[in-house]
Amino acid sequence: MITVLEIAFWAALALLVWTQVGYAAVLVALVRLPREARHGGRLSPPGGEDESSWPTVSLIVAAHDEEEVIAAKVANALELRYPADRLEVVVGCDGCTDATAARARAAGADVVLELPRGGKIRAQDAAVRRSRAELVAFSDANALWAPDALARLVGAFADPGVGYACGQVRFVAPAGARSGSVNQEGVYWRYEMALRARESRLGSITAGNGAIYATRREAYLFVDPIMGHDLSFPFNLVKRGWRAVYVPQARAREKMVPTIEREFARKRRMMSHTWPIVLRGGMLSPRGYGLRYGLMLLSHRVLRYASPLLHVIALATNAALLGSGAVYVVLFVAQVALLVGALAAGPLPLRGLLVARYYVLTTASVAAGLWDWLRRGTAAEWEPAEGTR
Repeated sequence: MITVLEIAFWAALALLVWTQVGYAAVLVALVRLPREARHGGRLSPPGGEDESSWPTVSLIVAAHDEEEVIAAKVANALELRYPADRLEVVVGCDGCTDATAARARAAGADVVLELPRGGKIRAQDAAVRRSRAELVAFSDANALWAPDALARLVGAFADPGVGYACGQVRFVAPAGARSGSVNQEGVYWRYEMALRARESRLGSITAGNGAIYATRREAYLFVDPIMGHDLSFPFNLVKRGWRAVYVPQARAREKMVPTIEREFARKRRMMSHTWPIVLRGGMLSPRGYGLRYGLMLLSHRVLRYASPLLHVIALATNAALLGSGAVYVVLFVAQVALLVGALAAGPLPLRGLLVARYYVLTTASVAAGLWDWLRRGTAAEWEPAEGTR
């Protein structure tokens, strides 16, 4: 007779396997991407060969004390292969106490807003209100775009049903990073981008990224300042009848956080902004979703965020079932091996162990972010992650 412990164990294990591996396998089976969609192809002008018909774009950069990188970011924006008279560069300085505003002006930004400290979202909102273009694009101060990235990103809006588009961000390790402490964020993002490419082909993606994305002006949402655009925009725009797509040919690069310990702190902070979106920002409400997109969101987002709880249930019930058969012994050893491997990655920095440590710590950061939000709330203000500038 099957016991409650067995049901809890196998249910938790099945949901973990589904959200981490099974969902990806089903997407791969459903969507065979052509080579062009995987690796990029020739540039398709967003409005045809006549540049005067290309959409106008306001490229917005929210910045807080970014004097070290803002000039390079503005220069990068002005060097994009996009008609200069169709592009406006707007820098929203969020309570900057350094030379960010002066350096942005000197570098050639069209508009520099000096705003009181209110957080990234409020700086972006103010910049959108000040801008006048048909499309509003967004980037981080430390993200550098490929020359054709904007044109490729804007090309997605040739489809009148697209309200949001994000590009591909590639993370590069900082020079001099110690092998034993190197962050494995690049591994995660390659996997994540492969999933998003297939979600996009099926309809809409379930999340974006802050390094490179854009919306139509009429689709832009003014959200709670503690709720970031990366997660709140795609599903909310789907609820409003828009598509949210991924454009892998639109590429940007950023320095990754140099160590996994700092990556844990960054993701913990991010998750304290994510949980309000999940629990009170509308994600769990099925209203506005089609069945397919609802299942995608459940598989890729909700269950992923539930992973810490599922792991605790799986490990605790597995321990209680050790006397119930060899299969439980094998699976318990596998779970313990994951934790031991994560601990061993410090003194023994092998790639597999480093990936195990990244998985364990980033999964733990999901729970830590929830604890932070429940215990003390989430501030709208943010600080750049150490080592990424």
